[in-house]
Amino acid sequence: MKKLIITFFALMATVAGVALGADAKAGADVFTTKCKGCHGEAGGAPNDMMSKMLGAPIPVLSSPAIQAQSDADLHTTVTQGKGKMPAVLKTATPAQVDDVIAYVRTLKK
Repeated sequence: MKKLIITFFALMATVAGVALGADAKAGADVFTTKCKGCHGEAGGAPNDMMSKMLGAPIPVLSSPAIQAQSDADLHTTVTQGKGKMPAVLKTATPAQVDDVIAYVRTLKK
């Protein structure tokens, strides 16, 4: 029971932090300059040429697989990279990263 309560509050703190502090509109602007080249318009049209060059598929950001990831997992992916995806936001401010994650959450189908 104690684990459940701790997990609940940790989840609520994460959701509240992103919901209250993040700006999806600002995240869309960062996405356009840093992410759109590979993930396409609104994260829904991955760049086939880039995918072939990397030798790996580029996910659609509205997909259930991406949307099911925690904010912490998305944060790690964009700041540290994952697989063949480079760390595209490694020099971004924490607020910019939160904004991009908030924007990605708006893409959910």
